[in-house]
Amino acid sequence: MRRRTSRLLGGIALVTSLALGATACGGSDDGAGTEPVSAEDIQAALDKGGTVTVWSWEPTLKTVAADFQKKHPKVKINLVSERSGDKHYTALSNAISAGKGVPDVAQLEYFSIGQYSLTEGLTDLSGFGAAKLASKYTPGPWNAVTEGDKVYGLPMDSGPMALFYNKQVFDKYEIAVPTTWDEYLDAARKLHKADPKAYIANDTGDAGFTTSLLWQAGSRPYAVDGANVKIDFGDANVEKFTTVWQKLIDEKLLAPVTSWTDDWYKGLGDGSIASLATGAWMPANFESGVPNASGQWRVAPLPAWAEGDRASAENGGSALTVPALAQNKALAYAFVEYANSGEGIASRVAEGAFPATHAELKSPEFLGKEFPYFGGQKANGIFSDSAANVADDWSYLPFQAYANSIFNDTVGKAYISGTRLADGLKAWQDASVKYGEEQGFTVEK
Repeated sequence: MRRRTSRLLGGIALVTSLALGATACGGSDDGAGTEPVSAEDIQAALDKGGTVTVWSWEPTLKTVAADFQKKHPKVKINLVSERSGDKHYTALSNAISAGKGVPDVAQLEYFSIGQYSLTEGLTDLSGFGAAKLASKYTPGPWNAVTEGDKVYGLPMDSGPMALFYNKQVFDKYEIAVPTTWDEYLDAARKLHKADPKAYIANDTGDAGFTTSLLWQAGSRPYAVDGANVKIDFGDANVEKFTTVWQKLIDEKLLAPVTSWTDDWYKGLGDGSIASLATGAWMPANFESGVPNASGQWRVAPLPAWAEGDRASAENGGSALTVPALAQNKALAYAFVEYANSGEGIASRVAEGAFPATHAELKSPEFLGKEFPYFGGQKANGIFSDSAANVADDWSYLPFQAYANSIFNDTVGKAYISGTRLADGLKAWQDASVKYGEEQGFTVEK
């Protein structure tokens, strides 16, 4: 399944960010409290029954919803799945603003959770006992849904990063699989010299990809404490990224092709784009979007910034949340826990979802799965190791959607002009600081 939705469309629609940002330091406490709801209360709600409206684009929830209804015949799951990307967030924000039409359960990508939780648009699930589930999840996803002792959702999936590479192309030009980003740069040079029409990867500037690599490099450009925010792209770990990527840009070693376009799929299929560093949700996209290259591609660990370093990062992933204005919170939480912590996980993984839970990531069945597309490789072992090596102290801005939306107007210029990547990041920082201050945040830089 395509998790990034047009690379998150460069960020969620601007109107959504503005609507949320305008109330950054306000908001209401309608239903956002943490009054305890016991297991007995939840069971009583299940016995009584009712309708739970779920807004989600995740296709595996269809099976989960059907199974949940069989187990609890008095409950109906109304799955609204036609929305994704900007339409999903715009509709949700508009419903919250209007105070009506809000779903009982909403799927949110990790980067967007902060902007809803800060405006008290989400229910703190710790009152339902969600905090006791912490040990079930890998660090990155759990960190993304929590703030202090508050839990704003249960992780649905994750996107630990790996390097997908075209083995046929690498073998043809005798290119070793890079284990560090410096080796990756050397491989890019060797490949493009051997075939000027071939590139190690494509990149026209992507906010999510950039922040993921900064995460892996040890940079923490964002720090968030309620409405107090720090934005700083000036630390030494950022330089690890800019040094390598600036050379890739300067030497024209990156295909000028935008991801998720027809040209991108064509490049992945014909070998002109020879690798892709992205999340573990990618295999299904290869199978459906690049079927002609089956057997040619393989998976390797994400290259490291220093030899021997095993640090990884997340790229993508989402959670199921219960909006503060949800009408059936006990039933909603019961469904969320079933889907993301209970029996629903097995059916979702069977249909191709990548889990955020330790048990599934360590299970012999999961680790032993062979991927025919990748020549029979047991790629889940690589993904699982990556998930275990994601640092859990990364933060997104509470207005990350807006920040992502202006990425191409700032950092993106480095890919099409003489702007230096470091200067582009500084411009992104300044623009994000300005916006944050305009929306009432206290911003340190």
